[in-house]
Amino acid sequence: MPRKTIDIAKFQLQPHDLFHRQWVLLTAGDYTLGQYNTMTISWGAIGTMWSKPFAFTAVRHSRFTFEFMEKYDTFTLCAFPDQYHDALNLLGSRSGRDGDKIAASGLTPEASIQVAAPSFAEAELVVECRKIYANDLNPAHFLDETIFKHYPNHDYHRIYYGEIITVSGMEKYTV
Repeated sequence: MPRKTIDIAKFQLQPHDLFHRQWVLLTAGDYTLGQYNTMTISWGAIGTMWSKPFAFTAVRHSRFTFEFMEKYDTFTLCAFPDQYHDALNLLGSRSGRDGDKIAASGLTPEASIQVAAPSFAEAELVVECRKIYANDLNPAHFLDETIFKHYPNHDYHRIYYGEIITVSGMEKYTV
């Protein structure tokens, strides 16, 4: 899919729509080494932290992608047109530990512009990030009781903040 680099000052999106309706692939690892994994996410945010453009995502310790998020310094967030919803559903419901789910999805990993973590040729938006902070959610700090329903097994997420290094996407993601 032909994407163009987007100046962060001109980057525009509807974050709730992106993460909730469209879904996103989180990919960590190193494309050139062939060591990476991806998972579909529907929780995340994009904004400003410590005067830097950032994205954050949440990964449970039990996920295979967690190992790659811990080992490597970069990750990508890729969004796709609606026609790839089935592929994203597959990538969110299977583990890379059990086989080559990326090949089964039909998506094409490719080198990113500036980070080691891969992106996908079919993506209409790619946000390339370098990790700058990570910490586990602490249930003692939940201020809304409804949050607990997401953790019946007490398997809390680790939150990763990534400085946005570059963004590439279709015209609809620019001001």
